[in-house]
Amino acid sequence: MTFEVEVPGGRLVADDAGSGPPIVLLHAGVADMTSWDDLVPRLVDAGYRAVRYDGRGFGASVTADVAFSNRADVLAVLDALGIGRAALVGNSRGGHIAIDTAIEFPGRIVAVVGVGAGLGGFDHPPTDRERELFDEYERIEAADAPDAEAAAELALRIWVDGPGQPDGRVPEPIRRHVHDAVVASYEPGRDAGQPIPLDPLANERLDELRCPALAVVGEYDTSFIHAVGRHIAEAAPDAREVELPGVAHMVGMEAPDRLAELIVEFLDPLEPWA
Repeated sequence: MTFEVEVPGGRLVADDAGSGPPIVLLHAGVADMTSWDDLVPRLVDAGYRAVRYDGRGFGASVTADVAFSNRADVLAVLDALGIGRAALVGNSRGGHIAIDTAIEFPGRIVAVVGVGAGLGGFDHPPTDRERELFDEYERIEAADAPDAEAAAELALRIWVDGPGQPDGRVPEPIRRHVHDAVVASYEPGRDAGQPIPLDPLANERLDELRCPALAVVGEYDTSFIHAVGRHIAEAAPDAREVELPGVAHMVGMEAPDRLAELIVEFLDPLEPWA
């Protein structure tokens, strides 16, 4: 079921499938909620309710140029469906938001799965190869008129194939999804609003991440993402890390079967929630 959620200064387009304990899926910054298309039926078949939405400025969701909280948007989706508590599964930017939300609203979140997750306030030096790629991206962004196609091709090299991996390693449908999502983010008139960071940032508050947490990292992902996964496993009270071989950043698209198995195995010991 597709539905809309009105939020201050914006409108979120969301999807709700299945029944059982609810899981909210938060997409990466180079994707939209359709990046979970292959994962959702696997979670539903396992007895879970899968909720997902396009973040502000992504996919079909829209926002004015206003300050807003990504964490409050998660709760707005939960409240629209009458969900008291949920597990969060977030990829990249979505993982960052999932961790922040669990810290700010511990009573609403029962568990977090960060899939190639970011972490606010955490820093780790890139490899030389990664630095070249990131510098190239910064040059594109600094241009008076950024080249959307160049940005999309660079996103494919970093986040889809993985730094240093062969071009075209990943199947074309995944490449096309990320390419189109990145190009769309540069469309004239598309606004992403002004996200309000968690304060203090999550890296300073990992001891407050009291719910169970699982950091899933693809073998070919960046050194930063690997460092985030290790750090969460070491610093959060109830956390562990799993590395999946043969995939990069978009784990839910590359390996939906393996990711679904990890999520179900991780959540299965918990008491049912709603």
